Amino acid sequence: MRRSQRPFPHPDDSGYPDSAPSGPAPTLRGNLPAELNRFVGRDSELADLVRLLEGSRLVTVAGVGGVGKTRLATRAAALMEKRYCDGVWLVELSAVHDAALLEHALVDALGLTDHTNRPPRTTLLEHCADRHLLLVIDGFEHLVDACAELVRDLLRRAPRLRVLAAGRLPLELAGEATYSLATMTDEDALLLFAERAAAVRPDFRLTEHTRGPARELCRRLDGIPLALELAAGRLRALSAEQVLQRLDDRFRLLTGGCRSAPARHQTLRTAIGWSHELCAPQQRLLWARLSVFAGQFDLEAVEYICSGPDLPADSVLDVLSGLLAQSVVLREDSPAGTRYRMLETVREYGAEWLAATGDTERLRRRHRDWFLGLATWCELDWFSPRQAEVAARVESELPNLRRAMECSLDSPDEAHLAQYLAGTLWFLWVGCGRLSEGRHWLDHVLEEETPYDASRLKALWVLGYVAVLQGDPVGAISALTECREEADLAGDATAAAYAVHRTGCLALVTDDMARAQDLLHDALGRYGELGELNSNVLMAQVELAMAIGFRGDLDRAVVICEEVRDICEDHGERWALSYALYVLAFATLQRGRPERARELLGQSLAISHAFHDLLGTVLALELLALVTVVEGEAAEAALLQGAADRIWPSVGLPLFGSAYYGAPRARCSELALHELGEVRYASGLRAGRALGADAVVARALAARPGKRPGAAEAGDGEPSAAVPAPARTRKPAASPTSGRGGPERW
Repeated sequence: MRRSQRPFPHPDDSGYPDSAPSGPAPTLRGNLPAELNRFVGRDSELADLVRLLEGSRLVTVAGVGGVGKTRLATRAAALMEKRYCDGVWLVELSAVHDAALLEHALVDALGLTDHTNRPPRTTLLEHCADRHLLLVIDGFEHLVDACAELVRDLLRRAPRLRVLAAGRLPLELAGEATYSLATMTDEDALLLFAERAAAVRPDFRLTEHTRGPARELCRRLDGIPLALELAAGRLRALSAEQVLQRLDDRFRLLTGGCRSAPARHQTLRTAIGWSHELCAPQQRLLWARLSVFAGQFDLEAVEYICSGPDLPADSVLDVLSGLLAQSVVLREDSPAGTRYRMLETVREYGAEWLAATGDTERLRRRHRDWFLGLATWCELDWFSPRQAEVAARVESELPNLRRAMECSLDSPDEAHLAQYLAGTLWFLWVGCGRLSEGRHWLDHVLEEETPYDASRLKALWVLGYVAVLQGDPVGAISALTECREEADLAGDATAAAYAVHRTGCLALVTDDMARAQDLLHDALGRYGELGELNSNVLMAQVELAMAIGFRGDLDRAVVICEEVRDICEDHGERWALSYALYVLAFATLQRGRPERARELLGQSLAISHAFHDLLGTVLALELLALVTVVEGEAAEAALLQGAADRIWPSVGLPLFGSAYYGAPRARCSELALHELGEVRYASGLRAGRALGADAVVARALAARPGKRPGAAEAGDGEPSAAVPAPARTRKPAASPTSGRGGPERW
């Protein structure tokens, strides 16, 4: 599972002509990775697989490791992509070791974000229920029972869903069509070897001198694609004849495995073992140590974790380059920079060698310590101009961060480190739209009995924060009360301040504005005494501004949010800024400047969506709908409300069930319904509900008008003398607050 591989946008070919924007809006059609080299051979296998998928809703490609299951499945899925209007989605499970994270992996691969406390399975079932999509599940064999149960539920609840699985054994479900993938034919194997050999040695050709040794090599390797590619990698240093000679020696040496193991399995192991034997001693050592990583890794982590007296840090790059040259390690470019990974079969081989050296536990702890340090650095850098870089980094490192928590939980004496890590990652859970997984880990690590030290107290207030945003007041108040009481006993003023802050946040979303204002004032005072300044402190100011504004004092709310905006600009903070812009946009709309409100909301929406923060995204869309109807575009406002309707179930209770947060939506609905009538209003809602988050955000941002001549230049906190006539207005603009506008002016 690699969250960093974001789905590729495609033009929307299933939109609504009556309400389409001037340009095509992108929509997610899947996340299949682009092929890095040409797919060779397997024509008959591809045809068979496509035919099976046409007749069965569940097809499993089964075969030994290295036989090419993943490549064949993804190739077949790519050929059929246009048949699935809701896309083709790849779920890679090789790096997921805990069955409890299986559903999170699918949610992640589908690009879903769910802030609620609902089980992720519910999110999956609801998302897939009415969609026509193909789910490609790869590397599930170590989670076969849990995976089979989940696939069965998905297929029962989603009649238009089809699943293409690739693993070493079938799922054994009713209606499953199993395709046993054999090794390549002699001709396909020769063609693959020749093409991969030419990639590493451009002068390589199949001639009368090379064809014989190459064909014999393919025969000896039983046409297993992974083995062929490993062998081709050796042509950088050897001729085809030399490769064949050395392989022949290694077969005699390395085939003494279990008698009951399939011959092809032994052959694959031999091929990997032969490549291992041809590595230099330091390359073998690094190969073994790299097996502690899950998913991707970077050079800095390798230099720290894998170095030692026998492998100096300044030599790691050269040794790693050797493994790259031999295709033992693969390079990948991601939003987080240059990354590396190993195929799971290759990683497992290295893990066996590491275990044989007795060094596994030491390397696991070094791995854990590195990622504890990385999380600490990322938390500090979240409040900086590098916030977007931090978000990309933690997304790509999530499999390793999970492994670090698992390592700490293995020993009761180190459980506090898992609590520290789960709490430190609050910005990932909250700021990057991973509330559901954050709740899983926080609940899990707090099950361990540990002293009420700083790590446990932090995990408690972060759990309370997550529960607040999930709409779980019972879970929130339980965690926050425990944190506050134990922090007072322990004299931990920092934990107490955060507990008070998040209790105030809970009061805010449950409409207890007076208590929210008191608690948030208290928290900000505590932060000031501690000298605390970070994204959480700025969010406390924004939340205080909301409470004050909800009680009718918009001028004071604007002053607070303008201060927050200035601090954000000074420190390069973007996430908290998005919420401050939301409050400023509402105040600006109240003062009769919808054009300026639209501009502020566009900035807020772009930031929230970039961080995958669904709460910030949906709040901005709701308010943007009110701006749109005030500008005279009732049909577009209904569409935006429909799009928000589709997002809210993944966030929690719509608008928290709050009369205050719900007032803009209620006013927008009133104005749009009056303008359109019930039939057209309902049609607009349906059109919006059909749009995904990416599509509606792109549409909303594309609709932002530029600054018009004659627009007032007053600051956001100053009333404008006159409201310019919006260029898009079809009818005289309605007042956002006239009529039943909700409590006070909100």
